[in-house]
Amino acid sequence: MEHILNPWPWYISGPLIAIVMALLLYFGKTFGMSSNLRTLCAIGGAGKFADFFKFNWKDQLWNLTVVLGTIIGGFIAVHYLSNDSGTTLNPTTITELQSMGFETPGKALVPAEMYGLEAIATPKGLILLIVGGLLVGFGTRYAGGCTSGHAITGLSSLQVPSLIAVIGFFIGGLIMANFILPLIF
Repeated sequence: MEHILNPWPWYISGPLIAIVMALLLYFGKTFGMSSNLRTLCAIGGAGKFADFFKFNWKDQLWNLTVVLGTIIGGFIAVHYLSNDSGTTLNPTTITELQSMGFETPGKALVPAEMYGLEAIATPKGLILLIVGGLLVGFGTRYAGGCTSGHAITGLSSLQVPSLIAVIGFFIGGLIMANFILPLIF
């Protein structure tokens, strides 16, 4: 049971992802979370307001199982398959986060200083969430997909635009973590 409660090593999770991707490629399907948002908007009638949402969303219903599976899987993982040991962070990372004002980095899945009720009740926290959400939404649309779609589906099917997008994601992450996050906190 201890093997299930701890994070799975790359040599288990990597081949599992590869098997799923091979099956999706075989059946002519693509994987990505952001396409599900487009499908949900189309189901809700957004096609009446924007041509982007005018498509046969019934062809994408299979992909909504990814969203459902993510929600159910996350619930099961947190409530039944968690050893409550917290996350393991590099000691240097912990020191840097504490210098920015994060009290207990690595003790929860997300920092309360950014996502706790007290944080989002402040103007700064609310602005960070709204601006961050808009930037992620715009970036996902501008890049033609999200990190999971490009990094998993796009790279496994050898798409050059996905390689460019993934390189951009990494550069953006490095800039955010090393330059912007310290300015914000």
